[in-house]
Amino acid sequence: MLGATRLPSEVVTPRLVLRRWTVADVEILAAAVAESLEHLRPWMWWVADEPLDGEARRRMLAAGERDWAAGGDVVYGMFERATGGGPAIVLGDCGLHRRRGPDVLEIGYWVHAAHLHRGLATEASRALTDAAFTVPGIVRVEIHHDRANRRSRAVPERLGFTFVGESADGAHAPAEVGIDCAWSTTAADWRIRGGGTR
Repeated sequence: MLGATRLPSEVVTPRLVLRRWTVADVEILAAAVAESLEHLRPWMWWVADEPLDGEARRRMLAAGERDWAAGGDVVYGMFERATGGGPAIVLGDCGLHRRRGPDVLEIGYWVHAAHLHRGLATEASRALTDAAFTVPGIVRVEIHHDRANRRSRAVPERLGFTFVGESADGAHAPAEVGIDCAWSTTAADWRIRGGGTR
């Protein structure tokens, strides 16, 4: 994506700061993943490589920084908005990905095991959809999940995305059935709905 517009480095919601991960975050990211490992294992293929050693995670974060700087994907830490100057609390991870074509951004997300059932993935995805449509040339935002992952399905449903359909995708994590479910919204539809179903 060399030469593409850089995606936003930070997005703020009423409860969250979505801030781009950097190499300086290696320890807090490692802790968040370790604390959520069993929650993530059924659905996230990359958990099979955990725990990464510190150097491998630094290389991964550095590659992410280079990709973002070149106009590629952006992956955010999902942080609780600070109210008293204490340490940042990691609530999960989310991102905008360019893998579906030049005019599309795909949203991905996971929530820390200690912060489930608070609507955080929905809040983050709503804000990322808003942010995506500020990027020149982006006309559609998509969310994809495995058919068996009902928690992930709830996010595009709540936001009022349109269900596009299912396709064979292969099972990449233990609980997956290998059927990809695709959801989409266009910039025009998102505006009509006033930024998703609240």
